[in-house]
Amino acid sequence: MLRLSDLALPLDHSPEDLEAAICARLGIARQALERFTVVRRGNDARKKAAIKLVYVIDVVVQDEARLLALHAGDSHLRATPDTSYRFPTRAPIGWSGPRPVVIGAGPCGLLAALVLAQMGFRPIIVERGKAVRERTKDTWGLWRKSVLDPESNVQFGEGGAGTFSDGKLYSRIKDPRHLGRKVLTEFVKAGAPEDILTEAHPHIGTFRLVTMVMSIRETIEQLGGEYRFGTRVDDFDIETKADGSRHMRGLHLSTGEYLAASQVIVAVGHSARDTFQVLHDRGVFAEAKPFAIGLRIEHPQSWIDKARYGPNAGNKLLGAAAYALSHKSSNGRTVYSFCMCPGGRVVAATSEEGRVVTNGMSQYSRAEFNANSGLVVDIHPERDYPGGPLAGIAFQRHWESLAFVAGGSNYQAPGQKLGDFVAGKPSRGGFGAVVPSYQPGVHPTDLRECLPDYAIDAIREALPVFGRQVPGYDHPDVVMTGVETRTSSPVRFRRGADLQSVNTAGLYPAGEGAGYAGGILSAAVDGIRVAEALALRLVPG
Repeated sequence: MLRLSDLALPLDHSPEDLEAAICARLGIARQALERFTVVRRGNDARKKAAIKLVYVIDVVVQDEARLLALHAGDSHLRATPDTSYRFPTRAPIGWSGPRPVVIGAGPCGLLAALVLAQMGFRPIIVERGKAVRERTKDTWGLWRKSVLDPESNVQFGEGGAGTFSDGKLYSRIKDPRHLGRKVLTEFVKAGAPEDILTEAHPHIGTFRLVTMVMSIRETIEQLGGEYRFGTRVDDFDIETKADGSRHMRGLHLSTGEYLAASQVIVAVGHSARDTFQVLHDRGVFAEAKPFAIGLRIEHPQSWIDKARYGPNAGNKLLGAAAYALSHKSSNGRTVYSFCMCPGGRVVAATSEEGRVVTNGMSQYSRAEFNANSGLVVDIHPERDYPGGPLAGIAFQRHWESLAFVAGGSNYQAPGQKLGDFVAGKPSRGGFGAVVPSYQPGVHPTDLRECLPDYAIDAIREALPVFGRQVPGYDHPDVVMTGVETRTSSPVRFRRGADLQSVNTAGLYPAGEGAGYAGGILSAAVDGIRVAEALALRLVPG
């Protein structure tokens, strides 16, 4: 089988046109093409009046070796890579060794537990939040009634923070083993739409993520895995031996139970600040890492569609338009869009009382009125929050607390019209052509009250630049809502080549919270890698 990439056709092409284009590109007669499969489909919208669909195709043709030799100089034609997944080891029948423990049931922990269960190791999953159905009710409690449950919210609970997001399933990570394909395949088995296997920028959406997460849990349990919801890890029992080496022995749980555990995956997400503190207190090696801080910006989706697709705006093949923007400001800060959610809404994402945090969410249809994105500025520990591995947490909390006060101290978010933001004056009264979507509500104010001056200055400079790239982006009625602080973990728990903590054997920091991922797909891939490393430690391949 051969893989043909960068095959572009007009937006309104027919199925027959695709087949003809394949034959023309390969220089073969129609009868030489035995079959073909669409591997990926994206679009090229650089010319709005002539948008093209761009394909990656797997083809079966007669005399493939000769054809490859004939097109030896074509970088867009090669043998189809083997993307099938192979387990590196399996537990012996009747395995009675130590059961691995996975802390956290977000994308990283979920895939780590699934792969461990598929290999026969019967993992125990410890999740501080609730099962996804109950967790959804608690999350809506904050959005509709301003009632926060610190243990069950957008950040904590089955499915992790990714459950209440756009469900984006693409990443820029290097993936030579095609583990991302394993993730997508498992998601489809669990009920995700099959088009995530072929779309260039696949997404699922919150409602489908909920049912998908439940299905994966059922699979894990059927394979001998065990879930413990509403159970927080309060302490780590780490033994220091005579030679100075450190080893995991067990976990002290919020239920009062001691759980013996010599092999533990820590996949707690980027907001488990109390767990970070305990790990640091127990001497697990940690270091501060860069992240970003800023706000959420909202436009009517129709504005973005028109700006990106021109006369083709609204075409069902294109769907709701997205954007990715970046600007290096004169004060040295990089301003960039983050976690862009077409046809979605801004959501309350705090996990701590007395603080306001924003995030974005979309359903699979991406059919809501507004588009939203994070608009954030880079933050570095040496420059912005010196003081040790956990200093970034204090930095985040400071601005989240100020946002809570600026919003009225009732979990409403502070907001400002873009025109007022640029002019340096507070917004008063209501909003204009753009209606904010954040619940439990947006309080018009001045975002200078809850963001650093350098972030305000950098964003102000970037807005007209982005307005030239995306017409309407800097319209004065555009709504900006604060604050966006949870772009990634401010901490990294360093691990070695064996993916264990560099100074604590049996402890596997993983995913976004440990500083090794950013988003659903990369976190899930990291979960697979860590699960494999743990399994090979138990049963060498």
